[in-house]
Amino acid sequence: MKKLIIAMLLVLPMAAFAQKIGHVNVDAVAQGMPEYAALQTEIQNLQKQFQDELQRKQSDIQAKSEAYEKEKATLSETLRSFREQELQKAYQEYQQFGETSEQELQKVYQTKMGELQDKIMKAVQEIGAAGSFTYILPAGAIAYIGTGATDITDQVKAKVGAK
Repeated sequence: MKKLIIAMLLVLPMAAFAQKIGHVNVDAVAQGMPEYAALQTEIQNLQKQFQDELQRKQSDIQAKSEAYEKEKATLSETLRSFREQELQKAYQEYQQFGETSEQELQKVYQTKMGELQDKIMKAVQEIGAAGSFTYILPAGAIAYIGTGATDITDQVKAKVGAK
């Protein structure tokens, strides 16, 4: 009886350590997805549109400023003040548009990346359940990956359609 209890005490800790652990390189999966390439293209196009508009606004301010400087000496005090206010308003609109466009880029990027991450996490959960994994960790957060861990990156890529 004592031998049976001692044997059970020795086997139980080993069973507790017999956990199946996997890791996945989430960045590699995301970058291989067609949606990621589409997101990059969308962000670049949106960024170009914003830069073009900012350039147009800057050119407009420059032209107004040059015209004001040429006729400044001949303008009455009232007209001079009015033109300076117009220039100031145009510059403030330029700055506000720059800030707003930057915020919109961030919002679009975060929304689309959130959708990608949700898709990846769903695939990881499905693979984890199907493969009876105890843990699946992001590869970048692990200081050491031993030979007992399973890399499921390729499985996740296949599941989400990444290259």
